[in-house]
Amino acid sequence: MRRGGVVFAAVLGGLLILAVVATVWVGVRGALAYGHLRDAQQTAAAVRDNLSDPAAASDAISALAADTGAAHAMTSDPVWELAEGLPWVGPQLAAVATVAESLDGVTSTALRPLSEVAASFQVDALRPQDGRLDLAPLQQISGAAQTASDGVGAAAASVSSIDRTALVAPVREAVEEVDGLLTEAGVATDALARATQLLPSMLGADAPRDYLVLFQNNAEWRSLGGIPGAMALIHTEGGALSLAAQESSSDYPRYDAPVLPLGDEVAAIYGDRPGRWIQNVTQVPDFAISGALAREMWAREHGGQQVDGVISLDPVALSYLLEATGPISLPTGDVLAPDNAVQLLLNDVYARYTRPADQDAFFAMAAAAVFERLSGGDVDPAALVAALTRAGDEDRLLLWSTHENEQTLLADTTLAGGLPVSDEEASRFGVYVNDGTGSKMDFYQNATTKLEWSNCTVDAAGTATGDAVLTVTVGNTAPADAASLPAYITGDSAFGVPAGITRTIGYLYLPEGFELVDATMSDGTGFGGGTHDGRRVVSFAIDLPPGGSVTATVTARASEPVAPTLEAAGTPTLAPPAAVAAVCGGS
Repeated sequence: MRRGGVVFAAVLGGLLILAVVATVWVGVRGALAYGHLRDAQQTAAAVRDNLSDPAAASDAISALAADTGAAHAMTSDPVWELAEGLPWVGPQLAAVATVAESLDGVTSTALRPLSEVAASFQVDALRPQDGRLDLAPLQQISGAAQTASDGVGAAAASVSSIDRTALVAPVREAVEEVDGLLTEAGVATDALARATQLLPSMLGADAPRDYLVLFQNNAEWRSLGGIPGAMALIHTEGGALSLAAQESSSDYPRYDAPVLPLGDEVAAIYGDRPGRWIQNVTQVPDFAISGALAREMWAREHGGQQVDGVISLDPVALSYLLEATGPISLPTGDVLAPDNAVQLLLNDVYARYTRPADQDAFFAMAAAAVFERLSGGDVDPAALVAALTRAGDEDRLLLWSTHENEQTLLADTTLAGGLPVSDEEASRFGVYVNDGTGSKMDFYQNATTKLEWSNCTVDAAGTATGDAVLTVTVGNTAPADAASLPAYITGDSAFGVPAGITRTIGYLYLPEGFELVDATMSDGTGFGGGTHDGRRVVSFAIDLPPGGSVTATVTARASEPVAPTLEAAGTPTLAPPAAVAAVCGGS
């Protein structure tokens, strides 16, 4: 027994020594890994800051790979993996190892190949020369961009899947920080991958293309921005761009019946107007529907010509493009610049020219001048990319393609202009406003949106239950003597609305799976609505005098637990979009 006790003591002592050694081993390697990860964080900032200089970014990525590789090696040996099974400390070690492995994968298999290709890519390659864009650089970078997107996406999914309930605050905060960085990087690399696949084909790399461009007028609201007041046909071939035609919405008739079937749900909410007037194709807040309708109307007026896609932008997006082109002088003596484009195109023109034909001529002249500057290459490429990105983020630049593979790439991006989609991150509402006055009075209108939770709770799985409250206020800021404004601005009572008064039709989309609990209007009026693609829609109509406002309040309840974050998207008006969100238990 004594000898057995000695053996037991020896074994126990050996295990204790091994435990101490293992603890020291893990602790030292953990400290070293922490240092490498912190260095990697600083280097990542350098990569981000040098993206406009691919060569400098390539050097920074090499340094980043060295640090993430070292951190991964420090946290993936057998002793570390064994320690991951221990109580309390194990989840911390596992989380650090997952972060290190994910970041190493991003740098070694995703960013490094992209940086090697990008090192020879110059931003000036995005500058057209004599109306033609060299497509070769975009085609060369496409494969590496897709590899980077896939790698960053996989890393983001790995870090996002870490169970944070068992993590101590410092580790949890670090994991959340990396999660956010990878999500941001994923958006950027995904956008690059899609762009390098889309642009060459859209610009006629394989065959000539034709695109119908709709210029939405935000002074006369429609769900997706405004009425298509003017349009143009852009022809592309081998990277060359040409302005093939320009027209006005006044050139289109009122069709006796919808040009395409609208479907029972859409017709029940919007009637047949979107399919009968080109000014109304953007009334339905789904650009795939708008694009198909506009394409068919174009074909009917142009001998059956079928365009390859439809693009939409508004004067606010145009003002962003002018940041890249610089001010443009027009034959009229006007100078189109970022700070005056919206005022000039959406208000001053109507005061200056009383005849619609003269207004149309001015719009055509301005559009042609901007296109000539852009296609001629007299533009800052980096500023152009920034302008297009901003316009896309604000839903002011929309694109629908008739080519199935391209539409698939567009489908879940902001460029697609689709209905708001809820997911694990957020439940998303839609707030869409439309002019019912037949006027340009929405230049003086605003719509503000607020979201909040009522009596919400978050369960152990991180999902929420409770009531969501959506508040939408529409206000008419026109001057008191608005009735004396030019007839084309007021609508001249053409639709039974007195001059100076604004009529607004609103459509509020609840997230999928939410049920309507209550709805009230501050002026005591009622609601209409229906269901659209699994979403309950609440509609209202209000008339406002100058200085007037009305608030719609809708309460909705999820039929099952949802993401604790609420968000709202909606009509891009003249005002810069404000973030509309609410978090259960947070701000």
